[in-house]
Amino acid sequence: MTDKQEVATRASTEPQAGREDRARQDDMTLAPAVDIFEDAGGITLQAEMPGVSKERLEVRADRNGLLIEGQASIDLPAGMEALYADVQATRYRRGFTLSSELDTDRIEASMKDGVLTLYIPKRAEFRPRRIEVQSA
Repeated sequence: MTDKQEVATRASTEPQAGREDRARQDDMTLAPAVDIFEDAGGITLQAEMPGVSKERLEVRADRNGLLIEGQASIDLPAGMEALYADVQATRYRRGFTLSSELDTDRIEASMKDGVLTLYIPKRAEFRPRRIEVQSA
């Protein structure tokens, strides 16, 4: 019996309790790996979310928080079915508490190659500014 046949046989004869455990795993979410950088104008957040398209991504922000959610889709060729997958959960979710110095109304977001990039600018009153000194 090949490994694929063994996995297929095991899946079809799996007891009910095992199926319930698998259903619970499907409800699990992954916290995407995130890098956060700060400069004088604001912060940049980069979240790794492979398999998530911009159509299956939701970014919500309010005055104090940021929530990132996405559903990855694994495209299989027509007529094929996955017998085994290392990744059990394909939902991503991560939340952050934001400082009041950030302007959540002006967040810029882009998605490229499975990496979500958010730029959250600081409010004008919190950005450093250069003060011109006049000679007397």
